[in-house]
Amino acid sequence: MAVSSGILSAERIRENVEKYGSGVLSTGRYASFDYCFNYFQSSRDEEFSGSLADSGHLEQSCLQLGFYLASWGMYRGSASLVSQSARGLAPTINAIAGADPRIWSVDVDGYDDESIQLVLDIARSIRAVIPGGNSDTLVTKVMLGVFGCVPAYDRFVRSGLGVRGLTGASLEKIRSIYETQSALIEEFQRPTLDFVTEKPTNLTYTKAKVIDMIYFIEGQRS
Repeated sequence: MAVSSGILSAERIRENVEKYGSGVLSTGRYASFDYCFNYFQSSRDEEFSGSLADSGHLEQSCLQLGFYLASWGMYRGSASLVSQSARGLAPTINAIAGADPRIWSVDVDGYDDESIQLVLDIARSIRAVIPGGNSDTLVTKVMLGVFGCVPAYDRFVRSGLGVRGLTGASLEKIRSIYETQSALIEEFQRPTLDFVTEKPTNLTYTKAKVIDMIYFIEGQRS
């Protein structure tokens, strides 16, 4: 069971990952993360991340991010994005394209004072331009789907981790959780699914994504 530190037993981690993994199907909503992450990470690998917002890529960038966010609940109810077309995400894509290149390499195993501040800085730049940017849930879902650098701070993940929002202290807590269970977390860095073939790619989930999976399920137990 979870304790105040957010540390879970190895058995509980395995149970949570297995439960989450059972829902990762090529046509299921969880796989929308895979397709979005694959797209943005391919731009990083091909070294044109700065071109994500140019005339040749902007539409695809907005559609990839938008569909992922829709699948993950960000276009429902009274959410600010509901009133927007995919074009409304263009300023967000501009912020992503102009982000400090170091953010593409940040994961929880490398969290230190510098990288934690970088995560917070990128979050601030996205928050300033995306409709509904006052929501940590929305901002961190964007950052997870694009960079894979931080778990998505939705209500279940926050409850599972025992944190209230995206702060330096909460990121340090995530680092501590990773350090306690690093081998097990790394074991569950499964490959993403390819959209066309529906088969595993050579790209794996980040450690932050694995922590997101674990604590998304854990928060639902509360």
